[in-house]
Amino acid sequence: MVKDIQQIIENLLNFYDFRNKVIISVGAGGGQFIAYAQVAKHVIAIDNDKNALKQLEENLLKKGLSDKFTLIHSNFSNLRVKGDVVLFEFCLHEMNEPKNMLQHARSIGKDIVIADHGLNSEWAYIADETKKAQNSWGKVLEDSIHKLITHKAEQYFEDYEHLYEKVKVQGENSICRIEKFKGCKEFIIPMEYTFALLKGESN
Repeated sequence: MVKDIQQIIENLLNFYDFRNKVIISVGAGGGQFIAYAQVAKHVIAIDNDKNALKQLEENLLKKGLSDKFTLIHSNFSNLRVKGDVVLFEFCLHEMNEPKNMLQHARSIGKDIVIADHGLNSEWAYIADETKKAQNSWGKVLEDSIHKLITHKAEQYFEDYEHLYEKVKVQGENSICRIEKFKGCKEFIIPMEYTFALLKGESN
């Protein structure tokens, strides 16, 4: 798990002013970063994973933020509502056509904020997501970037089994890459993440 999610949230809030904004949050399921919504006007959270949205709903109840959110189970490309900012929550690298997703975001949001794995992240390599990140950031970097910043964090694991449960869904490459952690206890894996700000069509 990410060792200091609160620091990531603080860095995100320092990167972009979400105050009184209508946020379209893409890949919001799970709700790790929902604290940014405390300053927002409203959040339209979209995810194509029903279970992730269910987890988000439970986290919103715990945090008392349910009234600030509208949850939508759908593919982002089908979304037609508009907002002040489209926020991609560590999900752009998972999308098959990131360039098209950015174009769609531009049509429905004044600003676009991308939060995702950094290009030199050891954690992204372990999770077998480096190539995906290279592909998605390649499309972002083709655009006119208004602002870009990279931060470092850590993923903490109690033991190998903890790590295995986290990455097993990533496939054989990831499972092979964690072999070196067998027998290890209470270890960290460095993580790098990057924020980018693009402007939408209405700017």
